[in-house]
Amino acid sequence: MKIHVTKQLLESILINLQAFLEKKDASQITSHVFIEAKNNQVVIKATDSEIGLLVHTENINIEYEGTVTANGKKLLDIIRILKDDEITLEKIENNLLIKQNKSKFKLPIFNFTNYPVFPVVANKSKISLDSISLIKALKNISSSIDSSNPKFELNGALLNIKNRKTELVGTDTRRLSISSINNISENELSLIIPKKAIMEIQKLFIDTIDIYYDQTNLIIQNQNYYFFTRLINGNFPNYERIIPKESKYNITLPKKEMIDAIKMITTISQEIKISFLKNTIIFNSLASDNIEAKTELLLNTGLENQFDLNVNSRYMLDFINQVDNNQFEILLNEPTLPFVLKDTKFITVIMPIII
Repeated sequence: MKIHVTKQLLESILINLQAFLEKKDASQITSHVFIEAKNNQVVIKATDSEIGLLVHTENINIEYEGTVTANGKKLLDIIRILKDDEITLEKIENNLLIKQNKSKFKLPIFNFTNYPVFPVVANKSKISLDSISLIKALKNISSSIDSSNPKFELNGALLNIKNRKTELVGTDTRRLSISSINNISENELSLIIPKKAIMEIQKLFIDTIDIYYDQTNLIIQNQNYYFFTRLINGNFPNYERIIPKESKYNITLPKKEMIDAIKMITTISQEIKISFLKNTIIFNSLASDNIEAKTELLLNTGLENQFDLNVNSRYMLDFINQVDNNQFEILLNEPTLPFVLKDTKFITVIMPIII
């Protein structure tokens, strides 16, 4: 194999592939990227067997065809220090040569036939969802997804497809976020997608996509990328039971003013007390050691009696920062019970801090 490629293109591809490489053991073939030049097209892919990405391009000059692997991190490190000029990759015996002008590097290769096989879309069911809405929904719930919970099913997001809408759900047991997409589906199904995969999907896909799945894998592809992830096998909690069915108080809040007030208090404490009065909202820090932060927001809440709410400010800000409108709602029952933050198609249920 011998190919000629611009630094900018190769570097961009390798950067996208880094998250899919085996990082801890360089002796594994999954620490390598797989490069194949064939039929006027170059395919470069990486996988740690749990998640994988394939990039294909016709913007690389193929001098002669072939296939090779090379350590993905080391290859990127080399490409980064080269100049913005054409780079040549050539397989010579058991090595990959990287050349640019008078500079030359050599990396050992593995037997490419041992490289893990990517799952294929054949015989898999297809999901029809608007890609922009899907990415937005994933972004809405990402901060609520746990990453180190001993219950593996909580380290991912639930994709719950119903007849007329799809709900994406994430929880870290202290809060629960649900984002909805309107759609019509003949089949109802539930899949649990790992958090790592969700973060990568948001980075890669911004245009039209096709989604395929079976009980083991989820595949997303578009014109340039072919992405797969293994699904989490488990039973996601019955999240609908956690959502309060009704509320005593429903208050509409301004987005910008709430962000400003909460951030002011977080200079002292992440844990804050929000007091809702009839014509004002008071924000106080819950920090000890005689350190205090306080601010007020003039707003007609409609409440006759004061309602105090102790909460982790990060949970509040994670929700508010995803709100598209200038306003959102807060639904309250009792200070010790879960409360709801609500946007048009996005809600977060939060457990208050009980002192």
